[in-house]
Amino acid sequence: MKRTFRAACMLAAAGLAVGLTACSKTADKAADKAAEQVDKVVTETYDVTYEVTGKGVDSIDFHGGGGEAMKPKVETVQKPALPWKKTVTLRGIMPPAVMPVAADPSGAEVNCKITYKGKVLKEEKGQGLVTAGGCIAVSPVGSN
Repeated sequence: MKRTFRAACMLAAAGLAVGLTACSKTADKAADKAAEQVDKVVTETYDVTYEVTGKGVDSIDFHGGGGEAMKPKVETVQKPALPWKKTVTLRGIMPPAVMPVAADPSGAEVNCKITYKGKVLKEEKGQGLVTAGGCIAVSPVGSN
C-alpha cells in the first residue's frame, strides 16, 4: 500500500512539473504572440533625435527603427565623433533608446538625451571608469 501511494505521489509530482513547464512555455508564446499583434496593429511612426556629448565615448548603441516593438534592432556606432546627433523613425510602442558606452580610467564623461518634437523625453549624465546604461524612454505613441 505504501509503495503504491509513493508511486502515485511521484507520478503526480512529475505531472505537475510537466504541466508547469508547459504553462510557462505557453505563457512565453502568448507574450510573443501579443507583441507580434501589437506590432501589426500599431503602425504609427514617430521621429526622435538622439544626442550624445562628453568625452571618451567608445561606442553608441541605439534603437534605429528595425526589429519588433518588444525586440528592437540595436544599431552601433564605433568611436563616434562627439557631439553626436541622429534622428531616427521608430514605430508604435518601440521605445527610443540611446546607450553610449565609455571605458576610461581617467574619468569619462557621458551625456545623452532623447527629444521628441522639441520636448526632452529622457536625459542622463555619467562619469567614471565605465559608463553605460544611457537613455531609454517610453514611446510617445498614444500619449499625444
